[in-house]
Amino acid sequence: MTGRLREGPPRPVRHSAVLGISARTDYAVRAMLALADARAASAEHLTSELLARRQSLPHKFLGSVLLELRVAGLVTSRRGPRGGYVLARPAAEISLGDVFRAVDGPLAEVRGLRPQDTAYEGVAEHLPAVWVAVRSSLSEVLDGTSLQDLLDGDLPPHVASLVDSSEQAGG
Repeated sequence: MTGRLREGPPRPVRHSAVLGISARTDYAVRAMLALADARAASAEHLTSELLARRQSLPHKFLGSVLLELRVAGLVTSRRGPRGGYVLARPAAEISLGDVFRAVDGPLAEVRGLRPQDTAYEGVAEHLPAVWVAVRSSLSEVLDGTSLQDLLDGDLPPHVASLVDSSEQAGG
């Protein structure tokens, strides 16, 4: 695999107790991709109903997600018969990290603290360094991948190499 996104049916989702991607974030990214696609096709505003239908999302829940995206300045909205939502800036200028933070807050917290603000004694004294590295890795992937990258199906090289490494390791 060279960085192109895999064609074909989606892989089954594996859930992890360690790090999860919330439904809120998943829905937000999918809605943003639908808006990016509409923008690329020179479409007008998309209603929340249409976005929900295009991505098979629960409409009521998506409405609250879209509000958070609007408050964060990632989308704009317009009322009326030709109303709906559009991206506030080009898809190439909106990272996945922007979307994650808009709906779920900081990328990585440990019991509500920033990783560098944690402290442990004894055998766990060096654990905060790992939490900082986890946050840094998440940031590198999410902030380094734009909606446009996903829309084009062409992951940035550093992200593609992580995908390749994961596939070779079987996980």
